[in-house]
Amino acid sequence: MMDDTRSHVLLTGASGRVGRMVRSHWPARAPDIALTPQYRRDAPPGALDWDPLDGPGAVLASGARFDTVIALAGVTPAPGRDLSGNREIAEATLDAAWQAGVRRVLLASSSAVYGPGDGHPLGEDAPCAPANAYGRAKCEMEAACAPWRARGLEVCCLRIGNVAGADALLHNVAQSGPEEAVVIDRFDDGGGPVRSYIGPDTLAAVLATLCRAPGPLPRVLNVAAPAPVAMTALAEAAGAPYTMRPAPPGAHQRITLDCARLAALHDFAPEDRMVAEMVRQWQATRAG
Repeated sequence: MMDDTRSHVLLTGASGRVGRMVRSHWPARAPDIALTPQYRRDAPPGALDWDPLDGPGAVLASGARFDTVIALAGVTPAPGRDLSGNREIAEATLDAAWQAGVRRVLLASSSAVYGPGDGHPLGEDAPCAPANAYGRAKCEMEAACAPWRARGLEVCCLRIGNVAGADALLHNVAQSGPEEAVVIDRFDDGGGPVRSYIGPDTLAAVLATLCRAPGPLPRVLNVAAPAPVAMTALAEAAGAPYTMRPAPPGAHQRITLDCARLAALHDFAPEDRMVAEMVRQWQATRAG
């Protein structure tokens, strides 16, 4: 039986890389919100065994009354994967949420919808010009939300930047030996790429804030820490040796997000924007 004294949230994609990190930090960040993780198969006790593509039956049969769905489930880029599944999974999740009487869905999109931009921070009103299939798939997913919004379901698409530990650089660090150097592009000014990041603990805190928010959320919201991150600083904070190579033609040095809209909703701690803290949060997740 669910505890009616707390708000209840369903987390889809709980077994994915970001989902696992959010779950590990959630109890400390949001003790007032009961989190139910979703698994497509072999769900542990307290989790929901449900594949969204099978329809809403398992959600409705559970009898659970969820206030919010944090929808992290989706198809990530890899050779041979059908990225159009992002739209299909989102549509199935939104339909189940609507039928179950859920008030709000926080739908994980990606900063990839913007494309590389022009070097200036990308705000939510910037045009979407995705440069790859993943970004195009996330754009299609966002557009597919319209029918459920028209029915009264609140849907906020989260255009998430890099999550420390789920990103390519720290993933490579984790897979490398202690003496094996990671490779970072070097641009004409001698510096490396600069990107928007957020630590996994900070992400859990942001998601909890958005679950608690009383009024309607924006339809689109950039999600990252307020200050961008230099990739060389990230490697140094992780204690990882690195080498630099000339950036290939067409590479972009600065692809960053303007997160002022999020900062108006969530009170970031000063350390949340620090590279060392992002790495600490990632390492704490790995240790747990």
